Amino acid sequence: MRSFDLPSHRIGAIVLAPLLLLPAAQPPIALPITVTSPNSQIKFDLSVRSENRLAYRVTLKGRPVIELSRLGIVVDGVNIGDGATVAGVERTQKDERYRTRGVHSVAIDRYNAVTIALIHQLTGTRYSVEVRAFDDGVAFRYVVPAGAKVTRVPDEATDFNFPPRSVVWYHDLEGHYEGVHERKEIEDVGEGDWAAPPVTTQLPDGSGYASVTEAALKDFAGMVLQTDRRAGFAARLAHAAPASYPYRLRYAALDVRRLEAPASITGAITTPWRVILAGTDLNTLVNSDVISNLSAPPDPALFPQGLDTPWVKPGRAVWRYLDGGENTFDGIKDFSDMAGNLGFEYQVVEGLWRRWTDDQLRELVTFSKERHVGILLWVHSRDIQKADARRELFQRLHGFGVAGVKIDFFDHEAKEIIDLYQAILSDAAAFQLLVDFHGANKPAGESRTWPNELTREGVYGLEHRAQAWARHNTTLPFTRYLAGHGDYTPVVLGDRRRETSWPHQIATAAIFTSPLLVYGANPKSLLENPAVELIKALPSTWDETIVLPGSSIGEVAAFARRKGDQWFVAVLNGPEARTLRVELKFLGPRSYNSTLVRDDPDNAAAERIERAMLTRQGSLEISLRAGGGFIARLVPGKS
Repeated sequence: MRSFDLPSHRIGAIVLAPLLLLPAAQPPIALPITVTSPNSQIKFDLSVRSENRLAYRVTLKGRPVIELSRLGIVVDGVNIGDGATVAGVERTQKDERYRTRGVHSVAIDRYNAVTIALIHQLTGTRYSVEVRAFDDGVAFRYVVPAGAKVTRVPDEATDFNFPPRSVVWYHDLEGHYEGVHERKEIEDVGEGDWAAPPVTTQLPDGSGYASVTEAALKDFAGMVLQTDRRAGFAARLAHAAPASYPYRLRYAALDVRRLEAPASITGAITTPWRVILAGTDLNTLVNSDVISNLSAPPDPALFPQGLDTPWVKPGRAVWRYLDGGENTFDGIKDFSDMAGNLGFEYQVVEGLWRRWTDDQLRELVTFSKERHVGILLWVHSRDIQKADARRELFQRLHGFGVAGVKIDFFDHEAKEIIDLYQAILSDAAAFQLLVDFHGANKPAGESRTWPNELTREGVYGLEHRAQAWARHNTTLPFTRYLAGHGDYTPVVLGDRRRETSWPHQIATAAIFTSPLLVYGANPKSLLENPAVELIKALPSTWDETIVLPGSSIGEVAAFARRKGDQWFVAVLNGPEARTLRVELKFLGPRSYNSTLVRDDPDNAAAERIERAMLTRQGSLEISLRAGGGFIARLVPGKS
């Protein structure tokens, strides 16, 4: 449990040790080179195998997280991780906190680090591997300084070998990042499977959990993973992966072929961080700040108050797309009216707006603002690939008073697409526009650098129909959502929810982290729901999150989340009925007036609402139907 005073600025210290350069007369640096987390539980060891091939391993409390695995980067077709010698070591430390958004409100950036200077024996290339060991994971990246050759082509040569008897969850790339995770024993993983990060594993013998992904993705192609014949996962860059079905559908064959070529880099090569989250429990993974820590803080020229810059405001949104409502100008105005009645801060409007006159757009924005509702408008990414067209549109929308944009149809992680994400975020910030990316890849810490990115899709959500949701929804909090916020468009109370119950649907809004929380339901159904007052009270960001005991990937996701002095307890159940007991020790010393929304055992399209006075000495016994759920709001009474 986190209990921090919110700092008004970042507080930290960095301790540098001198670079240990090796005179020729001195013996070589002893291997392995080890960096240990501040709490001493996680260790990263870099060693050299036969023929001077770099390798690494990661352990948690002395137990393997990543078995001995290959470490390397390819430059112009040569793996400079093979045939490398160590030329020096520099050690650093850091311990600071900063404001963050989503899972909790204060991030901890505390690590021990090592920078290992290397020389490739064959080509003479000098480069470094930077490693950071946090209390909840490790990360490493490669830095190749600019050389005599101005432009070079990098590629990946890193492996992630999980221990025998691990269990892994991953999905393929056919839908880009909109896939359904499969659970597999590591020994049953076939060779050649494609996997979209994060790939989460349950380590053997109850020793913990780990998840592999990346951070600080910019000026580089995205990383995906592919299984090898040893049941490990090899890092690949986007050009090597098959183009997704959405990309093949929307873009010409010429584009598909062009993006199959690896991208060149001009100047220094700095890869994104390769991240391995690790912890003894799921709570550690869900609360990890590693991905955010590895990303740059915001530019004060664009965000003078960081997350508190006035126009950068998280909130809840209505959306006319999944669950009925008139797809007309007047129908969209009605949605803004209902958003105001719910106390929601935004409405997301699909492409219908492009058929309106400027006067109509101004009318909608004015009408919505009178109800304290901001408007985000859908845009095709193809229409704003060129900088002039993008800035012209953003300036126009800003002039109308539009709050932000929902930009769709990326569907690839080639470097030119990653560059487009960055350009959009930069130009949107210049015109004070919020951003919601759809048809998108996984997040990699962009929202720290660009606080105007409030969410992105990159998740198989309720836009899809042909899916049994219970297993999927209890997997996502411990797989996809470890990478960051996701626009699942939760909460639909009609047939699209399939086998899940109303309480399950409402609880997704409290468990799926998204600072722009876009509800899939017609707002009329929310206003008419018996639990409407609880729905109105659900925030889109949290001060504290606790993954409760009893949570299990693909079976149960049970969270306690705090906003201010209020707590919410939310549970998503998988495909099997069960009873869960939740101890309330996380509560403060006062009594709490509580609203409990339970499954109706006789009707999934119903709920039972109870009122109770609860204290930290008590507990909740929760009966969950198959695909069921539970959500409670706990408000402290007078002391």
